[in-house]
Amino acid sequence: MNFEFLFLSLKHTFSYWERTAFIENADVIIIGSGLVGLSAALYLKQRQPALKVLVLERGFLPTGASTKNAGFACFGTASEQIAALKHSTEEEVLRMVDYKWRGLQQLRQNLGDSNIDYYQYGGYELFMNDEAHKAENCLAELDKLNTLLQKVIGTHDIYSAANDKIAAFGFNNVRRMIYNPFEGQIHTGKMMRTLLNKVYNLDVLVLNGCKIQKIEHEKDHINLLTSQGNFKTSKVILATNAFASQLFPELKVIPGRGQVLVTKPIPGLKLKGTYHFNDGYYYFRNIDNRVLFGGGRNLDFAAEETWEFGQTELVKNKLISYLREVILPGQNFEIDLWWSGIMGFGEDISPIVKQVEPNIFCAVRCNGMGVAMSSLVGKEVAELVLNS
Repeated sequence: MNFEFLFLSLKHTFSYWERTAFIENADVIIIGSGLVGLSAALYLKQRQPALKVLVLERGFLPTGASTKNAGFACFGTASEQIAALKHSTEEEVLRMVDYKWRGLQQLRQNLGDSNIDYYQYGGYELFMNDEAHKAENCLAELDKLNTLLQKVIGTHDIYSAANDKIAAFGFNNVRRMIYNPFEGQIHTGKMMRTLLNKVYNLDVLVLNGCKIQKIEHEKDHINLLTSQGNFKTSKVILATNAFASQLFPELKVIPGRGQVLVTKPIPGLKLKGTYHFNDGYYYFRNIDNRVLFGGGRNLDFAAEETWEFGQTELVKNKLISYLREVILPGQNFEIDLWWSGIMGFGEDISPIVKQVEPNIFCAVRCNGMGVAMSSLVGKEVAELVLNS
């Protein structure tokens, strides 16, 4: 197919009104309308209200994980922090906790707790009967870990044993539990609607169904060749997270699919909070008297390193098994919905926020912590653009 001819043809189908009001004269084009992209747009317009900001999104809704995540407002379980300390310095671990903690506060400040259904019910890390040794090792490290993180959270009382609550939740095969009162939960859909409304009110234009095919440098601008025609701008922000390497392979962002289910309402549901187990690879929470449960990427990493949405029987069967045997033992439940989201991972635990080419900037690789990180990541890349 002659794409040049196709783009020229599409270009001439826009009316004068469409071209002048929607297509032309953007100062900054942001690729991706997820949390990072919209947070960058928000900050750009707050700093420079006259700036013309256009957001292009390939999907009907934000593609990736921003509208598909589990709605956890967290900064990492105790076992995750302890594992990180074995491979990184205390300074680096503390820096990342601080980054996620500040990012969560920025998100809440930007959008308002009531608008995103933020509830700080606390979070729990579960250890199964066959993980006694692992649990004891974590519990032994809690005082040291709390002392370290106190510098960020502001109190020593962060992670603590909560074995006495296991029976009240009705779990089976759970031997130990660690509680973190600072974990919260949000309604992901309301979060994104609120963020969209905020950028709309600042005169940011978001165009959906517009896939980027190619990015070209011209003498005084950048051309974006898309499935809807040709756009030109002065600066570009790439905020496509897991899909970043499709346009810039050198970024080496690895996709990771997260499969998620939600049950139908369960009368008398005992769960209230956010829960993790198996090094954070499984996670569940309450929502509208239902259980939201996701994970299982560790069952077959290679299969889940994909840009394709969908479910696999391997993961579905494992999630249902855990629901039946551990989370809701002896209770009747029905699965109402299945979906998946695509996260972006890499060897480094830090996000990538940098200039990749002249006047082209990226803000990607949130390593499955987009809710916590995105507000700051978007702000940082916006500052790079404004200062360039």
